[in-house]
Amino acid sequence: MQKSADSFLRALFQSAVDRADPRSVLAHALPPQPTTGRVIVLGAGKAAASMAAALEAAWSCPLEGVVVTRYDHGLALKQIELIEASHPVPDTAGAEASARILALAESAGAEDTVIFLASGGASALLSAPADGISLDEKRSLTSALLKSGASIHEMNAVRKHLSAVKGGKVAVAAAPAKLTTLAISDVPGDDPDVIGSGPTLPDASTLADAKAVLAHYGIVPAPSIQARLNAPEAETSKPGDPVFENATFQMIATPQASLEAARDMVIKAGLSAPILSDRIEGEAREVAKVLGALALATSATGDPFSSPAVLLSGGETTVTVRGSGRGGRNVEFLLSLAITLDGAEGISAIACDTDGIDGSEDNAGAIITPTTLARAKTLGIDAQARLADNDAYSVFAALGDLVVTGPTLTNVNDFRAILVGGEFG
Repeated sequence: MQKSADSFLRALFQSAVDRADPRSVLAHALPPQPTTGRVIVLGAGKAAASMAAALEAAWSCPLEGVVVTRYDHGLALKQIELIEASHPVPDTAGAEASARILALAESAGAEDTVIFLASGGASALLSAPADGISLDEKRSLTSALLKSGASIHEMNAVRKHLSAVKGGKVAVAAAPAKLTTLAISDVPGDDPDVIGSGPTLPDASTLADAKAVLAHYGIVPAPSIQARLNAPEAETSKPGDPVFENATFQMIATPQASLEAARDMVIKAGLSAPILSDRIEGEAREVAKVLGALALATSATGDPFSSPAVLLSGGETTVTVRGSGRGGRNVEFLLSLAITLDGAEGISAIACDTDGIDGSEDNAGAIITPTTLARAKTLGIDAQARLADNDAYSVFAALGDLVVTGPTLTNVNDFRAILVGGEFG
């Protein structure tokens, strides 16, 4: 086998990203092209621009609409307007884009078709707050939730009840037009109403759920937010509401499908390729200890998996920020994994966010090898101390082991591959 472990792991990550590229998968999921009425295209997320571009390429009919994506995630579009805004902490551009999306949805008539393009990041980008809540108050709460270690499900339960757009409100605005949502999943379990906080779907979470999340993490919201969560009329539309009768939903890319694309490449290389799970959650450093133990056991005994192998997994871990360093959940996972493996021979790994951005840094993730800790020590880096300070980014930057791709214009969450054994040059 001619490839190095490093290049092989990078190729696996790229195969996962390619499988989720909207320009490859969206056209196959589209309904028949409308022949009457307006076609209004709305959307939000890190893949919004590439999804809109794919739609423009697939349909020849006139299109109108607005999509919002993260800064520096744009593409040139011909008919659909693109707005860039802040992620993960909301800003005014996102709030203004949200208001325009809602207004366009409200303008749709019964003879019109509304296509909503949803992908990871939509929750932060659709930032228009509900009546009575300021954007600064919502931004402050979002920052607190990001630092708390709350899961994406917990965060979105709160977001839906504080938003003018999320929790089914776009569907309510668009009715009775025909509404089709095409989505790229970035959430463990692919729950449709969690992707982008479900702007076109009924909401199974409740005001009580949102209040329980804040209480669990000791977050005291602004009085206006507390008042909103205590107001029965602020409850979101639930499953069974007739407003959703003319709405359909289809997933076009998922974490599992991307892991399967990587698995196909591993098998072609002659290695076993167990997919551990596409929905792993929990503290990144703790997840690393578990997966590291599996890798060590596989290397030493061939059990639970035969070696050589690549242990594949996805999902969305969290980081409870206690230090002051530069991090990201994938690099934090990898630094903890390197400490767990302690230089074990024949084990290397990659962990990257498929959107190309690990948290708020400029990297997708990083790579570790059996020499990671030794090289760090040579540079005077105390790996344990850096992990305690949530400073994994700085470690991998010093080692030259960051994976930097730039925005990939898609997002199916984290991708992890642990290579155990194998003949690599």
